[in-house]
Amino acid sequence: MTAPKPSDLAFIRFVSVENMMRLVNSIGVETALRDLARYMEDDFRRWTLFDKTPRVASHSAEGVIELMPTSDGVSYGFKYVNGHPKNTKSGLQTVTAFGLLARVDTGYPELLTEMTLLTALRTAATSAMVARHLAPKGATTMAMIGNGAQSEFQALAMRAICGISELRLYDIDPAATAKLMRNLSDRGIGLTACKTAQEAIEGAQIVTTCTADKQYATILTDNMVGAGVHINAIGGDCPGKTELHGDILRRSDVFVEYTPQTRIEGEIQQMPEDFPVTEMWQVIAGTAPGRTSDRQITLFDGVGFAIEDFSALCYIRDRLEGTDLFQRLDIIADPDDPRDLFGMLSRAVQG
Repeated sequence: MTAPKPSDLAFIRFVSVENMMRLVNSIGVETALRDLARYMEDDFRRWTLFDKTPRVASHSAEGVIELMPTSDGVSYGFKYVNGHPKNTKSGLQTVTAFGLLARVDTGYPELLTEMTLLTALRTAATSAMVARHLAPKGATTMAMIGNGAQSEFQALAMRAICGISELRLYDIDPAATAKLMRNLSDRGIGLTACKTAQEAIEGAQIVTTCTADKQYATILTDNMVGAGVHINAIGGDCPGKTELHGDILRRSDVFVEYTPQTRIEGEIQQMPEDFPVTEMWQVIAGTAPGRTSDRQITLFDGVGFAIEDFSALCYIRDRLEGTDLFQRLDIIADPDDPRDLFGMLSRAVQG
């Protein structure tokens, strides 16, 4: 007796790292970043339709492992992601991730995909989407403090979505800055390596901080930040990890994704519970102001949120149509009689 072949209902689409790279390169990195920002902006406009909860996190001394779920009532998505800053010392990624998208009406999954690369893309697209609403008009120069795995994505997103043409770079590890400059040398972006964070932010209208250490740190102090800048603070993404002196937050208008999560993991974890913030969906939907003056300091306290991952999963699902850039993964048991799962097992070949 031979095992019955799986039916079409048993299969879902699986996107490997190799196929994700092929897909993104076929689209073009900057086009993909613009597309992701558009998908996220559309979902932010219908923010109230989504289930929302702070991510489910398991913290350790070495890092964090998290699940990030949400649903719009039609589709359900979640991402598994870790954050282990010391991994690079062992030749491992700081962040790894995968995600799943499922139908709400049946509960059946329809897409399983790598999300290490996809998270890097959506994080950068989120920053640039926010900066388009909050950064000074005509901004051309960004300081990039922290030149690790996220930095090139940030640079290309800010160029593609906000028109940034000059980057001023600083990292405590000069090799990281050299890596970034090598990777972006042919991208038509002006690149300046700086010796200090203070030097990097001189003349920059946007300041991005994206460092990895899981600790309370002071990457920027109050005296370093002049009037009128937009700060894209995306490195403080778990309890016990911050990058900015509290006085900067007190001088700034602070914008967040989902307040209950950001109060746990963002820069505002160092502030009182009643510290005022504005959620970005309100700005995008037109129900709250963003930048209101040339001298205003705007600060995006970005920690990442499940709706952004949901948007990214939906984007990949849609872009797979008409391609062969996925594998069919036999992952759902589909007996002829839904009540006879044991019979399906018994009829399978033994040994």
